Amino acid sequence: MIPHIGQQDLSVLTAETIPTRTYRLDLDRGIISGMTHGLEAIKQAIYLILSTERFVYPIYSWNYGVEIWGLMGQNRFYVEAELERRITDALMQDERILSVGSFAFQQKKHIMQVSFAVETIAGTAQMTQEVRYV
Repeated sequence: MIPHIGQQDLSVLTAETIPTRTYRLDLDRGIISGMTHGLEAIKQAIYLILSTERFVYPIYSWNYGVEIWGLMGQNRFYVEAELERRITDALMQDERILSVGSFAFQQKKHIMQVSFAVETIAGTAQMTQEVRYV
């Protein structure tokens, strides 16, 4: 016997927002130090995404991480353009991130320092990432 479910009005369905509560990583001491949520949890997720090379670790889906290794040996202007595209692509996989922009680049010998703003559901985060490209 197949159960019968009566007619339901699908227009009253609402999406539930899942909390962003997660463990707080204390990267300086290498320990977990309590819990975090909101913008701080999203900033931590951004840091982890940008610290993981995409397509390398089979534990992560192909949507997780950023492609940095392919920039080794390229000229500075190509690296700037590609970093903006690759960082945006990597971060937009997270549904809590609404937009990525305001990129600024600074070269320090063989390291490109990129600063950018990330608009999230919990507010705006200013982030900085260093990439060795030579």
